[in-house]
Amino acid sequence: MANVVLQIGGRAHPIACRDGEEARVEQLGRALEARWPAANRAAGGSPERAMLLVALMLADSLDEAEQRPPAGAAVSEAALARIADRLEQLADTLENAGPSA
Repeated sequence: MANVVLQIGGRAHPIACRDGEEARVEQLGRALEARWPAANRAAGGSPERAMLLVALMLADSLDEAEQRPPAGAAVSEAALARIADRLEQLADTLENAGPSA
């Protein structure tokens, strides 16, 4: 069993992973760290809430990727409208998220 220490939001997070998966876990940690500043601002500095917002950002990205048509396929106007609505909802949520316990 291998160990990796991810630096997210100025904190060290030790993570155990399978041998050989260290680079992938570090890459995923960098994806979390990249989203941290926006999430932390929206969370009013609450690390727990910020981590939840990071998770929501990633879940939104995953959902969007899963709903995306295959490469080369035309995107319908309805699909583009749904994507725009989801992005606006996420932006509103991040802008309106205040500090909470």
